[in-house]
Amino acid sequence: MVKKDKRIDAYISKSQGFAKPILRHLRSIVHKACPNVEETMRWGFPHFDYEGIMCTMAAFKAHCVFNFWKASLMKDPHKVMNKTSAKDSMGQFGRITSLTELPKSGILLSYVKEAARLNEKGLKILKTPKPLKKEIVIPSFFMASLKKNKKAFATFNSFSPSHKRDYVEWVLEARTDETRQRRLATTLEWLAQGKSRNWKYEKK
Repeated sequence: MVKKDKRIDAYISKSQGFAKPILRHLRSIVHKACPNVEETMRWGFPHFDYEGIMCTMAAFKAHCVFNFWKASLMKDPHKVMNKTSAKDSMGQFGRITSLTELPKSGILLSYVKEAARLNEKGLKILKTPKPLKKEIVIPSFFMASLKKNKKAFATFNSFSPSHKRDYVEWVLEARTDETRQRRLATTLEWLAQGKSRNWKYEKK
């Protein structure tokens, strides 16, 4: 028996006229391809779950979108998916404004089935590792000035790498030597007082 969520019925009912047949068609395809799929609403739009999130659809003022949760792992033999467009909320099939803009039903069915198989196998999307932050390079003139001020030197050494970087980059970004020297003097003054570079904006 097809399990449907009344909230999705209401979502489709409230959608723009052009969107209703698109949403109904996508919903029908998903249920036909994966009879055990479960419907739910997350973040304000319809989701289809099977062994985890499988695909989603949404309607906006002038277009609809359809997304496969694990699109990056899918093969796309018919070359109908744009796997990068989902990042800007356009979905793998672009901005859909009519049924004619969707792939043929047979193709969509095969893709939903593949998405279901990926979930059955428990395959997960590999997260892109965060780029490593560059090591802080402290100029010799900066360190020499710090060592002449014990309080400033102690504060600087106690700071986290990001706080240290804030001061070093601020001084180095100065366009003239005069500005650089003025910023360096201010840096020593604030550090001696135990202040971070952006102390004015920190919550008390």
